[in-house]
Amino acid sequence: MVPAALLLLVFLTYPLGLGVWLGFTDTKIGRGGEFIGLENYAFLFGDSVARLSLFNTLFYTIVASILKFVLGLWLALLLNKHLPFKSFFRAVILLPWIVPTALSAIAFWWIYDSQFSVISWVLTRLGLIDEYVNFLGDPWAARFSTIAANVWRGIPFVAISLLAGLQTISPSLYEAAAIDGATPWQQFRSITLPMLTPIIAVVMTFSVLFTFTDFQLIYVLTRGGPLNATHLMATLSFQRAIPGGALGEGAALAISMVPFLLAAILFSYFGLQRRAWQQGGTDR
Repeated sequence: MVPAALLLLVFLTYPLGLGVWLGFTDTKIGRGGEFIGLENYAFLFGDSVARLSLFNTLFYTIVASILKFVLGLWLALLLNKHLPFKSFFRAVILLPWIVPTALSAIAFWWIYDSQFSVISWVLTRLGLIDEYVNFLGDPWAARFSTIAANVWRGIPFVAISLLAGLQTISPSLYEAAAIDGATPWQQFRSITLPMLTPIIAVVMTFSVLFTFTDFQLIYVLTRGGPLNATHLMATLSFQRAIPGGALGEGAALAISMVPFLLAAILFSYFGLQRRAWQQGGTDR
């Protein structure tokens, strides 16, 4: 256990502790700081850009997580059926997850380009629009465009994880329900969802954590623009700390993300508690 403990200490515990300390100082790049208490947090509370980044992060996380869950569950149910070339489709669906995030972001940057967008080209050829859409130039269009890119990358993780959970459900449960006259929707609501609840809790916790802390996709696609409309807390923290030089302020912004991440972990904990209840476990 010692080597693993040392790795966690060096690469997790120490950076986290240093970040907490820097959040209480006015440290700048190239200059040591002094302890200033909660001044950084008070400044961020009154900073309109920081508040906008919080809204962007919550909106981005909630919408993307819901879409990934719905589409991922639909794909998992589809792939769990007896389909031709099922193994091939299961392998193909992993491609968006396997491709490096930076490469995916560059591909989407080209897809969303205001002059060479393939989406706009197709829509104009179909006569649905008269001019190319500026996907990354309008604040709300940019928000939904980045969400679409995140959903495309995240669906495989949700789908494959839920597919693994579906395959642990005994077919005899569905056979008994069918004999009793249950419709497919009733089987899904009374068997599939309850049995998948613990898996859903864990999978969606990781999905929320990955989405809430997303950095690469946003930084490559928009760098927080236009007009800070796509700045997440992670990207704004980096901008304030590294290019901006205000390490203390950037660290405080990063540490402000911790309560939201803890809330997601608690969601997973209650999901696991439900699994223990379903398996006949008791709290000790």
